[in-house]
Amino acid sequence: MTVGWNSWLLAEAIFLLAVCSNVGAQERAPASRPPNIVIIFADDLGYGDLGCYGNKSIETPNLDRMAREGVRFTDFYVAQPVCSASRAALLTGCYPNRVGILGALGPAVTHGISDQEKTLAEVLKPRGYATAIYGKWHLGHHSRFLPTHHGFDDYFGLPYSNDMGPKHPTDKFPPLPLIEGDKVVALNPDQTKLTTWYTERAVRFIEKNKDQPFFLYVAHAMPHVPLHVSDRFKGRSKQGLYGDVVMEIDWSVGEILSALKRLKQDERTLVIFTSDNGPWLSYGDHGGSAGPLREGKMTTWEGGVRMPCLMRWPGHIPAETVCREPAMTIDVLPTLAKLAGADLPRHKIDGLDIWPLVSGQPGAKSPHQAYYFYWNNELQAIRSGRWKLHFPHSYITLGEKSGGNEGRPVTYGQAKTPLVLYDLEKDPGENKNVAQEQPEIVARLKQLAEEARADLGDSATKQKGTGVRPPGRE
Repeated sequence: MTVGWNSWLLAEAIFLLAVCSNVGAQERAPASRPPNIVIIFADDLGYGDLGCYGNKSIETPNLDRMAREGVRFTDFYVAQPVCSASRAALLTGCYPNRVGILGALGPAVTHGISDQEKTLAEVLKPRGYATAIYGKWHLGHHSRFLPTHHGFDDYFGLPYSNDMGPKHPTDKFPPLPLIEGDKVVALNPDQTKLTTWYTERAVRFIEKNKDQPFFLYVAHAMPHVPLHVSDRFKGRSKQGLYGDVVMEIDWSVGEILSALKRLKQDERTLVIFTSDNGPWLSYGDHGGSAGPLREGKMTTWEGGVRMPCLMRWPGHIPAETVCREPAMTIDVLPTLAKLAGADLPRHKIDGLDIWPLVSGQPGAKSPHQAYYFYWNNELQAIRSGRWKLHFPHSYITLGEKSGGNEGRPVTYGQAKTPLVLYDLEKDPGENKNVAQEQPEIVARLKQLAEEARADLGDSATKQKGTGVRPPGRE
């Protein structure tokens, strides 16, 4: 009798455990699928070019909506203020001089991203992600350097900047290739259609891969010069052709958000929008605005390296969040890897997980002691907390001169800065040097800079870093 009763209890317990386990598995199933990830990367967009960052003459309703429905960063940085270097940092989580990708790689170069580096796409692939890039790559144009050899399933776009073709106003370049996969499918394509083509491909990719996690990287050619816009946006902006181009990028963002909503992927998808560097000021009315920030592209002043950045993920990022802590593109890869449950590269990277900042956790602080701002291999500035120290260096500037007109640039002048310290909380425009009033801060930042020089090098002090790795070569 007792044995029978115990057997019945054991059988009942096994049955209930099986039922509960099945229910639990069903409840966990949605959470076990990693989030979709969409990164939209503009080219040469300035800090002051969006409505949610104070622009009054360019309408950007979809990006403004992203700001309302997610987090808007006030102090988000790129690792270097120029095309290839900036993209290398985004996709590898490393300072670009660590991985040997500097400047803007043109059609004459024979190097590119190394096979030994792991891009964000390669980090995510083992977790079952479909991956695609539509737009500008700029990490090497030879076949072995193209996206489909570095973790991306699909690629359609330009291998480098849209001005690196025969119509460049000051330099000579061969015909500009449009590439699909690793094959050239057109030369000197109609650039008025680029934003539309990239957007259409992006929407089709989402439709095709809605039943699995996906990573979509939309790297717009615009608003880098030469500016081109479709007929539907021509003449729409109060800020001329430049404003028209930004409005079309905003439309593209809206199309992607609408596709996510229509396909019930909205709450499964983290969308990130930012730019590769600040505005190209020498182009004047064909360049953007750094807003209240100093200088622009190709400088390590705030206007060159501080970007608009918006992140949206309904149900995970609280609406109308503003993050005033510093963050950088190097942090994107480790943050997304953690969200996806993916392993980080085995070699050293520089970024850290900033999800507490992204998700608006109370009291969250930057996980970095400092961020380092190099121009090529020269360490020019360092930011730690509210403080930014510039080391003596030369830089390009227009000074009091206006930029160019109708797509033709004016020539930059050269200037030099001594050692200067700024309190960016009070002085984001970097106008008041407080180095004499804050000698302890200067000394601390100098010591941090020495640690960076030992690791990454510094051409200004003729130091070679022990932690740098070579690029890939043909």
